[in-house]
Amino acid sequence: MGGTDTEFRIKQTYERQLEAGDIVFEEGAEGDSVFVIQSGEVELSRLGASGRSVVARLGPGAFFGEMSVILGERRTARAVALVPTRLIQLDAATFEGLCIDRPEVAIRVIHMLTERLIDAERRLSKLGVDDLVRPLVRVLVDEAEPCADGMRIRTTLRRLADDTGLTMLEAHRALHQLFDRKALRLVEDVLVTPSLDTLTACLERPA
Repeated sequence: MGGTDTEFRIKQTYERQLEAGDIVFEEGAEGDSVFVIQSGEVELSRLGASGRSVVARLGPGAFFGEMSVILGERRTARAVALVPTRLIQLDAATFEGLCIDRPEVAIRVIHMLTERLIDAERRLSKLGVDDLVRPLVRVLVDEAEPCADGMRIRTTLRRLADDTGLTMLEAHRALHQLFDRKALRLVEDVLVTPSLDTLTACLERPA
């Protein structure tokens, strides 16, 4: 009885009806809700240096927006309804309560996060290293400023991923490629390169 009451209360309070083209949330917005697709389809996309790229297309039963709630960070993608769509919107407290009261919900979220990690690994295996390094180098060159040791870039992995249109996993891999090539090093949480020429040479030199 309690479970049925909980489901009814959630649907009454948080259900959202969207038309095709309606934006669920914008990239960079505060993230305080998780969404579950009841019907329809939602596209997640990210704006990078080369334009907007599609991250995922999700259908009925899929969760999205959970990482912002779990990590307490801003949205890393834009979410748009592709067709008439019905969502359940759960605030952070409700989402946490569901995961505690109904372990099957927590297990389902873990499964979905695992599937997304596997998908990201598969994407990485299909991409050449230079496909990741090139957009990263372009962003680093734009943000570099002179310092005693050459040029420095004050940034974060999240910001690099956002600016390049890469996932955090892809940006992390590209950074380590530049570390391995001695084009970058980390000094007190700041990226340092000997020169802009050292960085741009990585655009021409194969991995």
